[in-house]
Amino acid sequence: MAQNMTYFLYLFGFLPSIIWLLFYLRKDVHPESNHAVLKIFFYGMLIAFAAIFLEIGFKKISSNLLLYVFIGGAMVEEYLKYLVIKFKVLRSSELDEPVDIILYMIIAGLGFAALENILILINYHPFLELPKTLEIITLRFLTATFLHALCSGVVGYFLAISFFNIRKQKKLLLMGLGIATILHGLYNLSIIKIDGWEKFILPIIILIGTASFVSISFKKLKRLKSICIIK
Repeated sequence: MAQNMTYFLYLFGFLPSIIWLLFYLRKDVHPESNHAVLKIFFYGMLIAFAAIFLEIGFKKISSNLLLYVFIGGAMVEEYLKYLVIKFKVLRSSELDEPVDIILYMIIAGLGFAALENILILINYHPFLELPKTLEIITLRFLTATFLHALCSGVVGYFLAISFFNIRKQKKLLLMGLGIATILHGLYNLSIIKIDGWEKFILPIIILIGTASFVSISFKKLKRLKSICIIK
């Protein structure tokens, strides 16, 4: 019975990421193969384990909340998600459009979020009941899972346009990672430091603003020529 409940938690842990994944896959006019999508999603989950160990290590060596939230948390997570794309996508023969980069970044981010969701639900087990599970997953769907997808999308946009400006390639990548880190860090900091309903004001602003940016980014990248500069 306990084992069946664990499988149940796994299923619900995946649900928010799968819903957002289906939403963003529809934005690709030339769909990626299921194998490529599942591979990057899986690597996004795997890299989350590395983030956990790094964040635990950073917390042990630094008691400064701002450093932990922005550097030990947000920056570590955004950089690790980028590494998945750097090593598993940028040299792939299936990468033939600028929009593919932002899409794959979002896929990696959703894989990362899926593992987070599963671990959070397992943390409540065996006292977790269906109503509480649905409450947690709905909240994660609207907030943290969405945030991971959006921040990864920000990095993906700047990474994509960096291949059209070789002289500023590193600068554009750092800009994308920096913006994603700041947004992610501010979101987490507001949840930690602000009490009451006010804690949701800044996260909602961040989610709406970043979602708008990512939506516009998809449209811009679709108008760009196919990438042929990535080796």
